[in-house]
Amino acid sequence: MTNSQANPAQAIGPTIDDHYDVVIVGARAAGAATAMLLAREGLRVLAIDKAAYGSDTLSSHALMRGAISSLGRWGLLDEVYGAGTPIISKTVFTYGIEELAIDIPPTPDVPGLAAPRRTVLDPILVDAALASGATVLHETRLVGIDTDDTGCVVGVQIEVPGGPVKAVATDLLIGADGLRSAVARQLDVPITRMGSSASAYIMRYFSDLEVDRNAYAWLYKPGIGAGVIPTNDGVCVFAAMTQDEFRSGARKNTEAAMVNVLNRLDPELAASVMRATPQGPIRSWPGVRGQFRKPFGPGWALVGDAGYFKDPFAAHGISDAFRDAELLAQAVRTGDYARYEQRRDELSAPLFDVLEKIAGYDWDLETLPGLHFQLSKAMRAEGKAFAEDLEASALQTA
Repeated sequence: MTNSQANPAQAIGPTIDDHYDVVIVGARAAGAATAMLLAREGLRVLAIDKAAYGSDTLSSHALMRGAISSLGRWGLLDEVYGAGTPIISKTVFTYGIEELAIDIPPTPDVPGLAAPRRTVLDPILVDAALASGATVLHETRLVGIDTDDTGCVVGVQIEVPGGPVKAVATDLLIGADGLRSAVARQLDVPITRMGSSASAYIMRYFSDLEVDRNAYAWLYKPGIGAGVIPTNDGVCVFAAMTQDEFRSGARKNTEAAMVNVLNRLDPELAASVMRATPQGPIRSWPGVRGQFRKPFGPGWALVGDAGYFKDPFAAHGISDAFRDAELLAQAVRTGDYARYEQRRDELSAPLFDVLEKIAGYDWDLETLPGLHFQLSKAMRAEGKAFAEDLEASALQTA
């Protein structure tokens, strides 16, 4: 997929109906997955996104085991690997000069990990939503939200390219439009928990970087870190630093700052990056504290970063988005949105707590491996608990 490709449904001008069971604002990882799942339940779903079909977005890319399992359940994993996404079979942690390599043994449902480009993953999810019966419109903007006298959401006003603003009634509005969610802002959704830590990042893609294409690599020294993530047609490299370092000078010359961080971590990696051919512009992220928002209310719900966001240092955002898409689909089926919030928070809190320390650089090279062990333990517990949720849900609907 490339940025120039058009949404196949939008290209032929689909009719926008006056009413949908569900309207979803945002059609990337969280929104497109939710649209697909709800359409497979037989609901009439409209998903809109202000960006173009197949366009890129800032992302850590790395999919953890839970996300790979979700794609397998949904019948999309072969398509992800078929797009040339490398199968990740090893993770290498480097603490100063000490290296720890961990093999990722394949299982029947998880042959390995993967880090697809968003220009690959997002269109696969959108196409699956379309194939399931959802209507998906790109370059379409949310203008306003309509509520009744009790404050319950009853519809939206949307604007398609070159068209007039159209009112669409809905039984449920879902905000899947990211950390700076327009849905959450217009509904004045409260933040229920705010983190205290955030890391800054500078990242770039390289087409011919000489690294192991089947391994994630994470490097750390006090106050800095880096990631090397093989993806489609290249490698994503990010340099991490404190917000203070970013603000004090790194943001003024991001290329020099990225090389500086990599050189402090691994001079050979820095030299390889300088020899490699960059793909696209260098990008930066100044750091934003993690947060939980209230994920539901009368006639509305939130999913993905719109409802829950944690620092990208764990590379767990897409995995969270897929998990919460399935939890929300269960809530729509049962009407138990309180359980959606409860399970989201219970599954998220242990990882969030550990990541607060990691993203806040509240560690040294002696304590960081222990924090990573806690993070891995929390991920395993999350995966086990979520699998039990899915099994219980399947039994209830059988």
